[in-house]
This record gives sequence, structure tokens and C-alpha cells, in this order.
Amino acid sequence: MTALKKLAYLNEQDYLALEHAADTRHEYVDGQLYAMAGASERHNRIAGNVFFQLRAASRGGHCGVFISDMKLKLAWHKAYYYPDVMLVCNAHDNNGYYKQQPCFIAEVLSPSTANIDRREKLLAYQKIPSLRYYLLINANQSQVDYFVRDAQDEWQTAFLEADETLTIDCENYHAVLRLCDIYEDVVFDN
Repeated sequence: MTALKKLAYLNEQDYLALEHAADTRHEYVDGQLYAMAGASERHNRIAGNVFFQLRAASRGGHCGVFISDMKLKLAWHKAYYYPDVMLVCNAHDNNGYYKQQPCFIAEVLSPSTANIDRREKLLAYQKIPSLRYYLLINANQSQVDYFVRDAQDEWQTAFLEADETLTIDCENYHAVLRLCDIYEDVVFDN
């Protein structure tokens, strides 16, 4: 039997300093680091397509759209995640290395992250008061699950159908996403 080793706990300040200088990105959950794997071409195209649509709608406005390298800080969860795409419209959420008040988050699912995105992150993200939209985008087939917070502060969920549009409205920001826009130029293996 191997000897037991104490798990190393890293505080948030040390994590942020380490991450600022690191070559590899890490997500942080309650003192533990989790290295981020590289993404596939499909993953990159899908995230880029969502970013492009949201960024086109934000031009000249006060909302910021971020793709994969901007951290999301969840103070109550002691966690920092790297959402694939994040839209932030709160002018006071102005830290240069992480955001805390997104209104939209999209995660592109991969075999190694799908369970975390569907369980851990879904539960954590739904507690963000400013969040209105959470998309789970399948990288292996044309399928998007989306969650929308309604006017009664309840979460609704559905699949984005081919003939449907998903309207994103956040603090004087308006964009429309369609399935064909999300998967533009994405080739699936047969």
C-alpha cells in the first residue's frame, strides 16, 4: 500500500498569482486545482461562433463578451471557472482577470467535461443572481440544451430546435442565437 499524502490546499490569492503566471489554465474549486485540457477544432469553432454572434450584438454597447480565457469567480462556492463563452453587462463587474456577474454563459460539452458542466456548474451557475441564460452545447452532434431564468426567478429548460431562435436580453442588450449560427462550419464525423 502507498503512503497517504495530505491534499494540498491553495488559497484564492495564491491561485490567482499562480494562474497569472501559468502556461496551463486551471479551474479552482474550494482550494483544489483542476487542469484544463485542450479543446478540439469543433469545440473551438462552436465557442467562436457563439462569441461572434454575441460580440456582433454588443458592439458599441456596454456589455463585454469573453471567450474561454476569462475566469468566472463564484465567491460563495470558493470557485473559479473558465466558461467557454460569457456575456457580462454590469459596468461594476470590472476586474481585469475575472468576472462575477454574467447574464449569459455557454459551455461546449466534451467527453471529459460534460458531467461537470451538467451537474456541478449547472447548480453553481444557477445561484448567480445576474445569470439569465446557460447553454450546454454538444460538440459531437447538433444539440443545444438551454436554461433560461424567467420573470419569476424560476429556471426553464428546453432544446434549441433547428427552426427556433433563442433571444438573449440582458440590461439593454439584445442578441439572437440560432442552431445554424452555433454550428456554422462545424463538420461532424460520420
